[in-house]
Amino acid sequence: MIDPLVILFGLASIQGLTLLTSALTLSSPLILAALGGLCSERSGVVNIGLEGKMLGAACAAGIVGQLSGNPVLAVLAGIGVGTALSLLHALLTQTFRMDHIISGMGINALAVGGTSLIAKTLSNQLSGRMASFPIFIYWVAAWTAVVGIWWYLKSTRGGLRLNAVGNDPDKARQMGVNPVHVRLFALLWTGIFCGLGGTLIVTNAGSFSDEMTAGRGYIALAALILGGWRPIPTLLACLAFGFFEAINLQMQGQSFFGQTIPREFWQSLPYLVTLVALAGFLGKNKPPSGLGRP
Repeated sequence: MIDPLVILFGLASIQGLTLLTSALTLSSPLILAALGGLCSERSGVVNIGLEGKMLGAACAAGIVGQLSGNPVLAVLAGIGVGTALSLLHALLTQTFRMDHIISGMGINALAVGGTSLIAKTLSNQLSGRMASFPIFIYWVAAWTAVVGIWWYLKSTRGGLRLNAVGNDPDKARQMGVNPVHVRLFALLWTGIFCGLGGTLIVTNAGSFSDEMTAGRGYIALAALILGGWRPIPTLLACLAFGFFEAINLQMQGQSFFGQTIPREFWQSLPYLVTLVALAGFLGKNKPPSGLGRP
């Protein structure tokens, strides 16, 4: 006879493993996007356009992955579009001196409209799942990138220059460092990380759909703020947000004491947690002092 406690323990273990796997999957694009934001904002460039960069990358990776059947081309397309949008942000903010927030919001709007138009135009040619790499490869990339960025900022000359430009661009110029060159390099990496994050989102879904990033770029930016613009704390914030998103997926349709909680509550949970966290920590973590300065 099988002990009921053993059955309950086994079911709880399976549910816990499913929740953990889901949390890792959902937090990985947040980690990648937040690292992209960290590179940008540590150099002094405000980057509210993470959402648009991820959405553009997701669209490109999904369409190329379906049309070509080649996962390598899908990843390259995602990184390419993410990088192109990031370099556009560099052009607008560093060459034309546009306000960073306006530039970022413009990129978000461009990505929403552009990806919707492209997806509808090619809808008759797209069917089935896109060709893609296994999800765990993106997990490894995200966690490796955290360690790499932490080491780069702490132990390399490039990291010191990045911090110097982000904290005081005028003094950096006096020391012979060109802030525009440093920021261009930082935004290049922002595009790569956002490209990978968007590619992961569409890989997990199997195909592209309108606005499928669903605010994850903004959540990644919130995680960056909560992490104090530091890699390891930002990683932990992303994991927390991914965990609540996993709870949202797992608890929809579940009943408590005979009452079914509306699915809209669980869908709003990650965003509610984001607002509460920002309300509690905003102002306590100081951004780079040169953020937004020319």
